[in-house]
Amino acid sequence: MRFPVVSSAWRICQGVPRHRARVSLTVTGRTIRTSQNQPWLGRQQVLAFHQSQRQPSPVLDEPEKAQLLQQAPAYIAPKTGILSALPASWVPYAELIRLDKPAGTYYLFFPCLFSTLMAAPIAVPMASPGSVIGTTLLFLSGAIIMRGAGCTINDLWDRNLDPHVARTRLRPIARGAITPFKGLVYTGVQLFAGLGILLQFPLPCLFYGVPSLLLVASYPLAKRVTYYPQFVLGLTFSWGAIMGFPALGVDLLSNAAALTAAGLLYTSNIAWTVLYDMIYAHMDIKDDVKAGIKSIALKHDAETKQVLSGLAAAQVALLAGAGYAAGAGPVFFLGSCGGALVTLGIMIRRVNLKNVKDCWWWFVNGCWITGGVISLGLAGDYAVRYIEEPQTADVRKVEKA
Repeated sequence: MRFPVVSSAWRICQGVPRHRARVSLTVTGRTIRTSQNQPWLGRQQVLAFHQSQRQPSPVLDEPEKAQLLQQAPAYIAPKTGILSALPASWVPYAELIRLDKPAGTYYLFFPCLFSTLMAAPIAVPMASPGSVIGTTLLFLSGAIIMRGAGCTINDLWDRNLDPHVARTRLRPIARGAITPFKGLVYTGVQLFAGLGILLQFPLPCLFYGVPSLLLVASYPLAKRVTYYPQFVLGLTFSWGAIMGFPALGVDLLSNAAALTAAGLLYTSNIAWTVLYDMIYAHMDIKDDVKAGIKSIALKHDAETKQVLSGLAAAQVALLAGAGYAAGAGPVFFLGSCGGALVTLGIMIRRVNLKNVKDCWWWFVNGCWITGGVISLGLAGDYAVRYIEEPQTADVRKVEKA
């Protein structure tokens, strides 16, 4: 009997060769090379890339990897921030889980927060503020651990692609600071810690949570076979939009309204994930061509803002549908839906997709801007309904009498 996950893990440790695309790409008789001084790829170059037949070559051997690392700026140990306070032997592992770059953790956490706040008013009895806060803190702990595990899995799969990308070539596994075997062991430790957090929730959460591991492992592979790996990332990062309901005791299988709300909230977050990661992907678009990595930014480089606008419209519409199914009131529709529409519109209008720093700024801050207004609207709706609950209960008693 074969176990795919164990087999894949063994392949990572053994370094079984995988194919990758050519390092350079010939377009209209000349070679596109990536450097900090090179202009952004033009539309014709990207279209030519899509149409070209990229011949596979063997995976990087150690001399090739060493040569690429020599061409990159030398690694400098962190002198400031949280990483500088850690023992030197811990730093590569902290870098591996992006401890100093928590934006990904927040993006993983927000769907959990959304579903918790949406589920709280429809739980029977209505969830107390203490229960909501406790559940939220558990989700935050889980997001920190599982985001780190996801980054480690991603870097294990991408260890032969990362040296080709300026932003990633000095990651711990890519530069050799952590071996693939140690990275695999580290992944196991994080997954066990995540399981410990998951077991703190009601038992149904275990059955909803475990399947997400398949999505966590599949995203790095999606970059090799499709121009839409962001959709797979959305399926993964949005899973928390379902988890808040069983975490507060809402049975999705017996409550049609809750199931509808959870499904629409999940798809809304998928649209949000694809949107922000499309902006993120524009930071690496030149190096992605060089390394043969596929992304939605490459596929739709000529009409990115139109695609972003469509994703924003879908996100807000699906969010509104989720709120309607959950019985949300005006505070939610004005705060969460209206706020998301405005903040997403501003971001799409202002982001300069040709500027790496601007893309990064909107990726990091857009998380708090849009995620924040959605959370505030949901929290406001929960507060109003919680305050009104005693009056509603009295009316029900009178009607029964």
